[in-house]
Amino acid sequence: MRFSRGCPTAALCPRRSRGSGRRPLTHEALDELPEGKVIEHIRSVLVATEALPKRDEQMVRLERHLKDLVTSHATAEGRKILHRYATWHLLRRLRRRSRGKEITHSQLAVARQHLRAAVYLLDWLEEQSLTLATCIQADLEHWMTSDDVRLRREAGHFVRWARSQKITRDLSFPAERWNGPSQPMDDEARWATARRLLHDDALKPEDRLAGLLLLLYAQWPAAISRLTVDHIEETERAVRIRLGAVPVELPAPVAELALRQAETRRSHAVLGRADSTWLFPGGQPGRPISAWAMGERLRKLGIRLAEARSTALFQLATELPAAVLARTLGIDITVAVKWQRAAAGDWAAYAADVSQRVSENR
Repeated sequence: MRFSRGCPTAALCPRRSRGSGRRPLTHEALDELPEGKVIEHIRSVLVATEALPKRDEQMVRLERHLKDLVTSHATAEGRKILHRYATWHLLRRLRRRSRGKEITHSQLAVARQHLRAAVYLLDWLEEQSLTLATCIQADLEHWMTSDDVRLRREAGHFVRWARSQKITRDLSFPAERWNGPSQPMDDEARWATARRLLHDDALKPEDRLAGLLLLLYAQWPAAISRLTVDHIEETERAVRIRLGAVPVELPAPVAELALRQAETRRSHAVLGRADSTWLFPGGQPGRPISAWAMGERLRKLGIRLAEARSTALFQLATELPAAVLARTLGIDITVAVKWQRAAAGDWAAYAADVSQRVSENR
């Protein structure tokens, strides 16, 4: 592969050449060049053409960002604690949850927030001439109720971790319990949007399919963007999609869209198109559409992502046992249980209200 003289990768070559001043073409060598879209595109082309091995770019960005945040703290003891928290808790938990798959942008953002919250708290303690070891409950509550507190909920994760590691005294930072959906839910609007996506041929087929996966099966843009053609299973009798451990049979109009997308998928990338298995290819060779870009496309359809997913999950939780919900949608069993409890509570209240009105009208 040749690069022009002004190209930022012109000093790189697949093999080291003595006396030429060139370096081997590796991910590490590209990491040392200024970040930007040009380097990202070149890297994706090299990976798509197998000149470089695949790697989790989101994880690399996260590791780099966490390292910068750790070094930003003023004291050596604080940096040591932040390093333990980032390396042995945040990153370790993220790798375990990703199960060998590439992490998503939202996972990256959450990990950043948790470590940034820890930095904010440790910075405040330093200003008060305190440490986690000398901080008492009154000090912590003073920070929690101050006007300039930032990322309070995320800081609670750090405090509870520090307590489990015996870094702090007997500090208490209560976890916020999830008591059901906070977003307003409108099932009528959800079905109206679904009908438009099913029948409006003026819309792009890939957008129609993605929107229906959110509205009908509560799939986040991050999950939709990671689907491949292998997730679509076609037999003589049915078309199924594998969102979790158990494939879901698609109704005829959705099945048609899924098969059409699997057959005609396209990306803006020139290289790596033929070998791409992504159901929704992105603009870089061999890469899927990003979760952010997928979310933007759905928003342009008039879909409110959080509200639509909450409504879909709520409805599904009233119809399916938690174990089935988790296995078919690919969500954690604890999440499924919480949604089923919330749905059961709401429907119980609804049934009681209907029963009371019937009694009053007799």
